[in-house]
Amino acid sequence: MNRIGVDVGGTKIHAMAFAEDGAIAFNKRVDTPKAYEDIVTAVATLVKDAGHGSVGIGAPGSSSPITGLWRNANIVVCNGRPFHADLEAAIGRTIRSENDANCFALSEAIDGAGRGHAVVAFFTIGTGLGGGLVVNGKLIRGAHGEAAEFGHTGLPWMDAEDWPPVPCFCGKTGCTEMYVSGTGLRGDFRRVSGEDVPGPEIIARARSGDPAAQAALTRMQKRFARVCANLVNMIDPDIIVMGGGMASLPELVEDLPDLIRPWSFSGTAAPKIARALHGDTSGARGAAHLWTE
Repeated sequence: MNRIGVDVGGTKIHAMAFAEDGAIAFNKRVDTPKAYEDIVTAVATLVKDAGHGSVGIGAPGSSSPITGLWRNANIVVCNGRPFHADLEAAIGRTIRSENDANCFALSEAIDGAGRGHAVVAFFTIGTGLGGGLVVNGKLIRGAHGEAAEFGHTGLPWMDAEDWPPVPCFCGKTGCTEMYVSGTGLRGDFRRVSGEDVPGPEIIARARSGDPAAQAALTRMQKRFARVCANLVNMIDPDIIVMGGGMASLPELVEDLPDLIRPWSFSGTAAPKIARALHGDTSGARGAAHLWTE
């Protein structure tokens, strides 16, 4: 019997299956359809192709423990729908579903960059900003299933560069995701320069010496340092693991501890920070771990 994990992303759906010895028995990606029903069908097809075994699904958002409906996903067609129940019916097996960032965190805590650490905090930095928290090998979900939504905490210690607070898709203003993410970088650059430029191009311009792009990258870095310091002041994790496309930036990994230090309560805490060991496969790996957590 395999352990099957599926990571449902905004652009790709990634399925992996692992044999009892941990060997990869199945590994496939498909484009994410636009329509809700097609997403459910695509996931079910991948699971059936992966063979028999336990099934874990990771996706943006989460299932409400009150209504059973999916919520807060940036794949907006899933919101307000019984996503878990529909997947279970289409697959024809009992499944476990979880927020995608939680799956990343679980994967990295069990056998990734956070292995051997009791308290592992995780950020996935891409188009948005997700978070996860694992303590002694167990996901911390919270009483309402809303723990570790680091991207939807308010940006701490705002200054003139951050004002006025930026509206977020969640309906609030000033959420960290609107400042620290690909979306945040693009929006910040647009507000300051007047140009609407995708995040990768802004980073490329910064590397080539463009002052406006360098300034935007520095603003994002400093904001993220304050976010991480706020996390240290609340739970002081043993390690912070960074995943997602933007985690390749040294500004968000290697250069960050010294910027975090002055914002910590003592002014001396510089947390251990590492990149995700399994990269973009951590989502599917963590989903497969939902049955062994």
